[in-house]
Amino acid sequence: MSYLKFDKNLMINLEQSLPKEMLRTNQAGAYHCTSIVDCNTRKQHGLLVMPLSHKDYRPHVLLSSLDVTVIQHGAPFNLGLHRYRGGVYSPNGHKYIREFDCESVPRTTYRVGGVILTKEKIFISKENRLLIRYTLVDAHSATTLQFRPFLAFRDSNELCVENTALNAECPEVNNGVASCMYPGYPTLYMQFSRKPEWHYDPHWYKDIEYVKDLERGVPYTEDLWVPGYFSVPIKKGESIIFSAGIDEVSPRSLNKMYENEIASRTCRTSFYNCLKNSAKQLYLVDGDKEYMLSGYPWGTVLARNTFMSLPGNTLAIGHRQDFEIIMDTASRALLAFMATGEKSNRIHGIDLPDIPLWALWAVQQYAKMEGIDNARERYASLVTEILDYILDGRHPNLFVLDNGLISTDGSHVPASWMNSVWDGRPVVPRSGMLVEFNALLYNALMFGAGLIETNEALAPNRERWLGHADKMKQPFVDTFLNESGYLYDYVDGNYADPSVRPNMAIAIGLDYSPLDRRQRKGVLDVVTRELLTPKGLRSLSPRSYGYRPFYLGSPQERELALHQGPARPWLMGFYAEAYLRVFGMSGVSYIDRMLIGFEDEMSQGCIGSLSQLYDGNPPFQGRGAISHATNIAEVLRTLYTLKKYRQ
Repeated sequence: MSYLKFDKNLMINLEQSLPKEMLRTNQAGAYHCTSIVDCNTRKQHGLLVMPLSHKDYRPHVLLSSLDVTVIQHGAPFNLGLHRYRGGVYSPNGHKYIREFDCESVPRTTYRVGGVILTKEKIFISKENRLLIRYTLVDAHSATTLQFRPFLAFRDSNELCVENTALNAECPEVNNGVASCMYPGYPTLYMQFSRKPEWHYDPHWYKDIEYVKDLERGVPYTEDLWVPGYFSVPIKKGESIIFSAGIDEVSPRSLNKMYENEIASRTCRTSFYNCLKNSAKQLYLVDGDKEYMLSGYPWGTVLARNTFMSLPGNTLAIGHRQDFEIIMDTASRALLAFMATGEKSNRIHGIDLPDIPLWALWAVQQYAKMEGIDNARERYASLVTEILDYILDGRHPNLFVLDNGLISTDGSHVPASWMNSVWDGRPVVPRSGMLVEFNALLYNALMFGAGLIETNEALAPNRERWLGHADKMKQPFVDTFLNESGYLYDYVDGNYADPSVRPNMAIAIGLDYSPLDRRQRKGVLDVVTRELLTPKGLRSLSPRSYGYRPFYLGSPQERELALHQGPARPWLMGFYAEAYLRVFGMSGVSYIDRMLIGFEDEMSQGCIGSLSQLYDGNPPFQGRGAISHATNIAEVLRTLYTLKKYRQ
């Protein structure tokens, strides 16, 4: 039985099937995403969505959807599904679905009278091309398939409206047609493995609604261009492959291309395999450089997310080479900023104050997973440059204080991962001495000292780092540990923020901590009691002022709630390490049980992946981005950690 299989009863119930989404990527920035009944529910959905380098690498929807109609005895049965103005669904093709299976490739099985038709979709790796294979499993009479392409040619965050500026021409190419609706866009080639009959019949399909955007309180209605339809006769047992790409392809190569691609797939037959597939979908290869996307469908390459998610999304699934390539790309951008102040135009946020700290943490995980000797050989120089850069006070927004602690200014521009902004101001204005910043620095100093322990030339650096770690150890405890047994979130001058937030979990989950075991356990107890949920740690305790557990409503309401209560799965990585350090092997079964909440999500939301955040109160509904890099990474790293403990 498939790990991700949905039967007829669920598929024909739109209340249950529409919230479930599926995602496929080509590891080059392009993706295909829609609901499991192939009804687009958000403007970012589409069959072929790809970034354009001359448009700041933003994703653009070229082919929105492809409606298939089965013709028998002159009677049409349209298998498509769209939501139109007023919540009207048409043409209700979901009622013909008998099964949806997502084990290796997304496969939908339709039954129309005596016709059984399967549809399988696959992305070609590192190529902007989507293939859809249609197989007529059974039919008792002559059958013809018609295909109507719905074209958008727009930014994935915008909407299309009927206009006269489009280029309506669709010149025929080998076994298909080509279209380029507007200047500046690549040509979309729509081709088949067998020669179809093309019927030029242009129409605007108006007032298509996206229910997810309606719920989010943003514009949600658009018009899509359908230039005509293809017609192809098909016999029982035959397959037809449709190709959508920005380069013309030889139709004869489509069958082999499809088989070669499907052979490289890892089946989603377990919790681990689902997460492994989702992690690989986030890789972004561009020439000789490789990046890590922050998530889908509106993710970009973010420096913080890259370093935070890199160990889990590469090393924890046995992809050491990808770690090294992505780290080389990201560290070059970081070193360039450290040397000249130059910001990367591809890796956003490289200038943020905690980026060097998270880069050091990523190298530390490499050392733990791949061996200290490998890390020393490859990254000792990088660690030395970053640590000395921080201690020399050369970062424009990271200041070394007399007591050894570090501070930052986050009063006007967010300095940490809690970076929600409304009306030009941080919603959570964390400024001054941030608890995780200082914990990360102490941890990095101790790790760095161990990394270069055998290097005589760097002995002065090692002495300096150990001296600074010793200098800041007691001030850390005196500054952050309060009488209630937990850590202040940040201390700015005479103000110590008493909010119970998960950043203290980072502080106790690191390998090296200024806190002793008893102090760690006290903090862990508070985190467990007030922040732990089945979907990660809350961003704010229900007992703290301003708690807003539900990420719902208008853009303003959602931005104000973003870090005021919703739970984040990625924080479980640090919680698990802290718990295992305190309780050892006796804590393994407990952490294992905590992961059940994430395994349940494999058949919810974006199937096989984890959402950006979850409501802080039951039923802990997934919200935000449908597939998020740091969440996938840290759950994978937790699975890796549990495996090591058992060994």
